[in-house]
Amino acid sequence: MKKERPNVIWFIVDQMRGQAMGVNRDANVFTPNLDNMAICGTNFPNAVSGYPLCCPFRASMITGKYAHNHSVKLHEDRLDPEFGNVADVFNETGYETIFLGKWHMAGLKERDGRSALRLVPKEYRGRFHTWLGYDNNNSQWDSYLHGHDGGVEVAHYKLPGYETDVLTDLAIERLRVRKKGDKPFFMVVSVQPPHNPNLAPARNRRYQAQQLKLRPNVPISIEQDARFRLSGYYAQIENIDENVGKLMDALCETGLVDKTHVMFFSDHGDQMGSQGRFGKCVPYEESVKIPFLIGGGRPMNYDGRRCGNAPSCINHVDIAPTTLGLCDIEAPDWMEGFDYSHRRTGKDFARRADEEPDSAYLQLIGDRDSSYAWRCVVTRDGWKYACVKGGEWLLFDLNNDPFEQNNLAFHTGYHKKRSELNGLLRHWQEKTGDHFEFPDS
Repeated sequence: MKKERPNVIWFIVDQMRGQAMGVNRDANVFTPNLDNMAICGTNFPNAVSGYPLCCPFRASMITGKYAHNHSVKLHEDRLDPEFGNVADVFNETGYETIFLGKWHMAGLKERDGRSALRLVPKEYRGRFHTWLGYDNNNSQWDSYLHGHDGGVEVAHYKLPGYETDVLTDLAIERLRVRKKGDKPFFMVVSVQPPHNPNLAPARNRRYQAQQLKLRPNVPISIEQDARFRLSGYYAQIENIDENVGKLMDALCETGLVDKTHVMFFSDHGDQMGSQGRFGKCVPYEESVKIPFLIGGGRPMNYDGRRCGNAPSCINHVDIAPTTLGLCDIEAPDWMEGFDYSHRRTGKDFARRADEEPDSAYLQLIGDRDSSYAWRCVVTRDGWKYACVKGGEWLLFDLNNDPFEQNNLAFHTGYHKKRSELNGLLRHWQEKTGDHFEFPDS
């Protein structure tokens, strides 16, 4: 008898830093549904964004390739349809593939007019059977979709409410109409929040700015601005959590929960005042650490090992092969990432855990002349090293300095460690075919 393949849902959010969940020790935010997913599944507290910028991350997410090996090297670059992606593999394996929401790989430029009001040509929609989305939009109460539903083109229309609420409802509607005997599905729910502007429905806006506990690396000079932005940011995250709960309830009600892996993650984080910065694109923890959970119906308990935190440094290129691994589908050779599915399924656990990379490679390719570019390595044992073109930049012992307040890059006492990590970066460069001018070790 042929084994029934599981379904997979990606729930992707934009600019949510990995620390911003109760399970990851944020004292401010209320995330009971995400915390439950971590309890019943696997949490990757060391997950990183290998390119903390939306477009390059997303192209790496679906192709399994580093940015220097695909066509989206900078913001608003277009993903060349000649590159294979995870939807192609699912299509070939008999899955129904569905994409809902933010795409941001069609190469539309905001300087040419608001991207949310323009159409993405079908050839740039990643070959999903159903694609109802938009390229980019920074207005959660003024969101639009277009695309195709199976073979039927869908005209541009405005969403009747807050983006995360409506997109989640669209996903749930598709779950409710599924029938016995339908193909397994790979569904992506991709939402813009908690990206700025930090607006959320009134029911979620209960975070008082002056009562928030700030991270100790937020300078006093910008504390008020950080508090104000964080109050809306946490409200958006609470709304996301609420919608994840709705989705999980719908899976339970439709009897799909035990047949479906739900993967929750973000494309990158947000400094939100830490290190005196707002936004992303830097290798600090608040920018590169992302939430990453794999849950579903059945609590994991294999050979006495319970679910919980995985020490793995899962990266953007690992998402596609891990997703395929959850469905017992072999990743194609052109994917460069590692399959971490054993952390959820328990399959061949000891051997696969021993083969996991002991570090992750991060990059910002920068502008056309690479004047703002860096490379970074984060190790599983808690070290981070980053350099700019031809020069040292950052070295942190994250075990003893989790808020990155003591840069050791120019400390003579850490020359040996810096040299070791410089060599590790060069190893990643050679392994992935990257080109960068590293400082002498």
